[in-house]
Amino acid sequence: TESWLFVVVFYYYSLDIGTWDLACQFNNTDHHTELNGTDRLIVRRGQAFTINLYLNSGSYQPGYSQLHITAETGPQPEEQYGTRAVFGLSNEINDTCWSAAVSSPPGDTVCLSVCTAPDAPIGRYVLTLDERIQFDFILLFNPWCPRDVVYMDSEEKLAEYVLAQDGIIFRGDAEYPVPLAWYFGQFEEGILDTCFRILDMNPKHRRNPGKDCSGRRNVIYVTRVLSAMINSNDRDYGVLEGCWKDTFDGGVSPMSWRGSVQILRTWNSTSCLPVRYGQCWVFAAVGCTVSRALGIPCRVVTNYYSAHDTNSNLVIERYLNEKGEIESSTRDMIWNYHCWVESWMTRPDLPPGFDGWQASDPTPQEKSEGVFCCGPVPVRAIKEGELTLKYDAPFVFAEVNADLVYTLKYNDGSTRKIVNDQKVGQKISTKSVGRDAREDITHLYKYPEGSAEERQVFEKANHQNKLLQQKGNPGLHITIKLSMGIRKGCDFDVFAIVSNNTEENKKCRLVFASRAVSYNGIVGRECGFKDLLNVELAPGGERKVPLRLNYSKYCNNLMEDNLIRLGALLIDSSTKEAVMAMRDIVLDDPEIKIRILGEPKEKRKLAAELTLQNPLPEPLQGCCFTIEGANLTGGSSITEKLESPIEPGQEAKVKIYFTPTQSGLRKLVVDFDSDKLGHVRGYKNVIIGK
Repeated sequence: TESWLFVVVFYYYSLDIGTWDLACQFNNTDHHTELNGTDRLIVRRGQAFTINLYLNSGSYQPGYSQLHITAETGPQPEEQYGTRAVFGLSNEINDTCWSAAVSSPPGDTVCLSVCTAPDAPIGRYVLTLDERIQFDFILLFNPWCPRDVVYMDSEEKLAEYVLAQDGIIFRGDAEYPVPLAWYFGQFEEGILDTCFRILDMNPKHRRNPGKDCSGRRNVIYVTRVLSAMINSNDRDYGVLEGCWKDTFDGGVSPMSWRGSVQILRTWNSTSCLPVRYGQCWVFAAVGCTVSRALGIPCRVVTNYYSAHDTNSNLVIERYLNEKGEIESSTRDMIWNYHCWVESWMTRPDLPPGFDGWQASDPTPQEKSEGVFCCGPVPVRAIKEGELTLKYDAPFVFAEVNADLVYTLKYNDGSTRKIVNDQKVGQKISTKSVGRDAREDITHLYKYPEGSAEERQVFEKANHQNKLLQQKGNPGLHITIKLSMGIRKGCDFDVFAIVSNNTEENKKCRLVFASRAVSYNGIVGRECGFKDLLNVELAPGGERKVPLRLNYSKYCNNLMEDNLIRLGALLIDSSTKEAVMAMRDIVLDDPEIKIRILGEPKEKRKLAAELTLQNPLPEPLQGCCFTIEGANLTGGSSITEKLESPIEPGQEAKVKIYFTPTQSGLRKLVVDFDSDKLGHVRGYKNVIIGK
């Protein structure tokens, strides 16, 4: 009997690659990055991209041709940290990990599909084929990929929270939210590179670049780094320096910024020196730009009557003297409004139920783990009072839930609690998806006031002050009413409505005061004052007490925010009980009228005709108009100065020319600046045709 031994020998051939084509136009469009340009490869993780390889000799043979591929990011790439991946050809793409497959038939042109891992670190990569051919690409988060933690399953929301290069930020007051158009510009030239430079300049990267680059697979880590790096309070090469003073020496007023692009370009071109100056909406807007650029769905949120609780007791305490003047020296503040950002992601580090919108705040207020940053914390955790969940839940909870307690200090040294109904955390707002309207998202942060769920949350959060509150029915009541048509430049009346709900006569003192105030609660100079010592109210009686505010008095006292705070304090002369009402008013700026002259089309010169009427009883000096807009003004601003002063009632009018570069719906953001009006803002939506 003879035995036969059969030996099968497989020969594997490496490919003789001559040239290649990264197909940037096709890949970038497929990965929703084409607005960054198509001169380099920019792709999103967890999704395949295509490279065309042209062979010098031979042809690709399935099962025999092999390719050794490595992908590396960061200065110290290692497989164990996820910054280096080694893989070869497979029969088909595996979208759960780094993989590659050939999608073309045998021949001298090889269509190579490469898929990145859905949890790969974002960043700049070098891809090496057979240890001899190298090319670069950029990898971003992928909210279109179901396996990515930033996945969002709505094309309308993706268009708004990732792709939209302009938007609306709400300022003003809870009674009168004012929309401010903002040019995010995340796809403008150089912005993506600047965003990666921000990550590279963060102290964690400079201490341990390998570990930091590995951390960039984690959107929670990246979001927290951005929260710290958008501000510069830690002297860490952060982007913006904050200033909440009356003057802005060495920089520009935060009101002068119309978008994020100029800020980011300035930071990048000045060796990472912080740009002066920002305030909360500027910090939030720049944070939103960087997040969207990196592929994180993001939106700017405004919280009206926002508490800054420095001692974590969930109480903001204020002491008033008999003239209604605040005497408190505490750092606790109530901001007229405060802006932060929300980013969309899952939270595998937390118990189930806390995925979705996460609040983080780049405005430097308090330190977290030794650094000026805040978040990300699940918005759901704030609503449920889960204050042990990462990160910084107690601070954000206080911003929307802290209790405001006023105490009256009498001249004889005695004190009395003042009854007031001012509430923290009102009309939490963001731009609606696909529309410029305000969307109220208060219900995402809080249960309805007085509900059983709200009480359970306060119990869980140990909010004792709220739990002990009794719904009183004081005998005296006071509210503040406004007259119609309040605008800058005119004299107007405001009214204190005082009433007696008891069955006896009341003799009271009424202090009715008005002061300029900044958006972050800093009270300025007086704009009008009335102190009535003998206000008599019959049982069930009511009185309407006017207070006149004259332009001649308030004009030089107003701060840039155009806000005046009204306070009315009613003191019962016999019982010493006190009730108070407070209200802020926003003085309307004049409207900028915007007309587009010409047919709006790509690469066709247009003119914006801009008109503003001087509403003041005095001339405006140093007037200029400035326009800016994504894909409208070439990534920069265009300014036109007026040579002559604008007399009262006269119109300031200019034409500014610009050339759109991309079709679609765009926002032209307009600013008018002068010595007396300050910065007046406007915008116009323009549909640019192909």
